[in-house]
Amino acid sequence: MADTDGVSRDRATNDLQYPPIGAHGVIGDLRTAALVATDGTIDFLCAPEFDSPTVFARLIDAERGGSFSIEPLTALTNREQRYLRDTNVLVTRLTGGGAELEIFDFMPVERRSSASRIVRYVRMLRGSARVRCVCAPRFDYARGTHLVALRAGSADFVPLVGAALRLTTRAPLRFAGRDIAAVLQLKAGDRIGFVLELDAAPHPMSADVDRWARRALRKTVVFWRRWIAKSNYRGEWRGAVRRSALTLKLLQSRRTGAIVAAPTFGLPENIGGSRNWDFRYAWIRDSAFVLKALGGVGLFKEARSFTRWLVERCEQAASPGELRTLYTMDGNEPRAESTLDHLHGYRGSRPIRIGNAAHDQLQLDIYGELMDTLHQRDGHAERMTRSLWTRVAQLTDWVSRNWHRPDQGIWEVRAGGQEFLYSRVLCWVAMDRALRIARRRRLPAPRAEWERVREAIRADVDREFWNESLGAFAGTRGGDTIDAACLVMPLVGFIPANDPRWQSTLRLVEQRLVRDGRVRRYEMLGMDSDAGAFAAPSFTFCSFWYVECLARGGETAKAREVMRGLISCANHLGLFSEDLGPDGELLGNYPQGLVGAALIAAAVALGMTADMREEQEVSAIRFRGSP
Repeated sequence: MADTDGVSRDRATNDLQYPPIGAHGVIGDLRTAALVATDGTIDFLCAPEFDSPTVFARLIDAERGGSFSIEPLTALTNREQRYLRDTNVLVTRLTGGGAELEIFDFMPVERRSSASRIVRYVRMLRGSARVRCVCAPRFDYARGTHLVALRAGSADFVPLVGAALRLTTRAPLRFAGRDIAAVLQLKAGDRIGFVLELDAAPHPMSADVDRWARRALRKTVVFWRRWIAKSNYRGEWRGAVRRSALTLKLLQSRRTGAIVAAPTFGLPENIGGSRNWDFRYAWIRDSAFVLKALGGVGLFKEARSFTRWLVERCEQAASPGELRTLYTMDGNEPRAESTLDHLHGYRGSRPIRIGNAAHDQLQLDIYGELMDTLHQRDGHAERMTRSLWTRVAQLTDWVSRNWHRPDQGIWEVRAGGQEFLYSRVLCWVAMDRALRIARRRRLPAPRAEWERVREAIRADVDREFWNESLGAFAGTRGGDTIDAACLVMPLVGFIPANDPRWQSTLRLVEQRLVRDGRVRRYEMLGMDSDAGAFAAPSFTFCSFWYVECLARGGETAKAREVMRGLISCANHLGLFSEDLGPDGELLGNYPQGLVGAALIAAAVALGMTADMREEQEVSAIRFRGSP
């Protein structure tokens, strides 16, 4: 009994060291991103790029990971966090005992190539407080060592390997071991700025830091408000859509055009479990969904830079038309997957993986998602060019030769390849969208061959994936279990949302995978899971797909009810991670682009009239004939 109590006390202490994943905001400059906890601490940052090693990783290891804290030493115990309207400028407000303190955290988006900077601007609104600031970087996933050089107005952190950091401020800095600290006595009206350069130039800033920070704040606000003003969404879920769009924009590298799936690694799908992956790479699938969602609300510019990045990947492909599942931001092959065994893990969740073995997997669905997005871009933003069409045709030809192969699918299973319904349907999408583009623009293509393949894929799905005894489409060829990824079928026009077979499938999904409007991934055999399918967390993007399926099928009232429930599961800033625990806790890497994309798509679908839905269904059915 004593041992059990000891374990409970240790676990409780451990949990207190780690703020909830959802108790964070995210800031970024389209090169990297940082998480800021509600206590005013930056506790996760990779620098100088999304997929670089960590500089701060307190969220992964509370003792060794490193952080940049601004901590009141007086009783400012109430915490509130928000974004300035229509921006990615984060404001953390600390109050108590008649005192009120605000911290503005943001990263200026520079047009020219320059070092990334984190700006922390502190304002004392009323009362007084003593505040301690501690900058404690831990380079190279807390494996590296560094030197500290302190001079008037700034401090340099110089690692033995990698880029240096520089902290500039008018606060009185002092050594605190290998860290730098400052203690301030602030009174109402006091303001002070801290600027952390993530790839420090040889010479310190010459400008007045506080004035520079105020100017940078104004420019950053203008940048984000001008960008989001281009959105044409005016529906009921405007706040959630705009916040999701702003977050999705943060995930795209301005330098390369690549889109990171999430800016974090190692955050667990189950607390204490082993499903702790590295999401700091550009998945073709996730990128395509993000771009299609942004395009759905009138934000098309992001697709242009991504398309340039994509063409470069096609040019580097081992054979024409063959893409990898994921890439680094620079378009290279990710590092081999390894574990950081010296780190504790979020609330003891280990192993902590960096790199991602999925880059070697075959995931056939990526071609369908990509083609669907290129089809949208061609129809609503920029016409397909001849040079781009050459690459698109190569991709389509590759699918036409390989669609029947077993793969690892959207869930990236590590137990060997299977023939997945989701992959098969998305291969149909790839062929279908290529044919549509070719017809629309009268582009050269082996249309008869592509049509034959498209119809062969449809016949294969109808024959091999429909399970009569289940009354549903099974998740695998000849299987007898279902998979929430089937929810994509009406969303991509493979089957009408009111088709009896689809309605029967949807009802079985609801029966077996949906609980309180939240959708678990699968009930499939042979897949690794820490706690089994029914005890597993729900997958947030699948839950938004469920809303979209209901909306497209005319079950609008039910869809709106589920949508409201899901929106209420967002954190205090309207952000989502990959998963939702049974109690609604945000789990997994955070924030995840695929979730924001699915939220936007669901909101747009809810705004469609019945006539619009019917027209869409008829268009999809009509095109199944000869183009």
